[in-house]
Amino acid sequence: MTHVLVVDDDPVIADLVAFRLGRLGLEVSVERDGEAGLAAARQLRPDLVVLDWMMPRMNGLEVCRALREDIDADLARTPVLLLTAKAQEPDLERGFAAGATDFVAKPFSTRELVSRVTAALPPGSVSG
Repeated sequence: MTHVLVVDDDPVIADLVAFRLGRLGLEVSVERDGEAGLAAARQLRPDLVVLDWMMPRMNGLEVCRALREDIDADLARTPVLLLTAKAQEPDLERGFAAGATDFVAKPFSTRELVSRVTAALPPGSVSG
């Protein structure tokens, strides 16, 4: 089963994303801060990380950079979807420079989220 790790300190957003992705037949884990998210990614080896940019303890860009620099090559290649209100052109440049695969700007539609998650995962990973 395809596994997605959602890392967001806002419980409403994290739960909404987890619920919507779970309805697609994806296994979903949730963490509430960047430090816990990075630890979970290293332990769980998800197929995709949906990552908030602005979080306590470690922000999303720091987590993304740490994933890209991980000694485990598979983890370093894991797609990272930044979920953020910071969606101006300089922000996008910073996010891509940190290794983000794609962005979803807050506020977001669940349709856009599903489309971007589906695009980031290998074909056939999403069932719903």
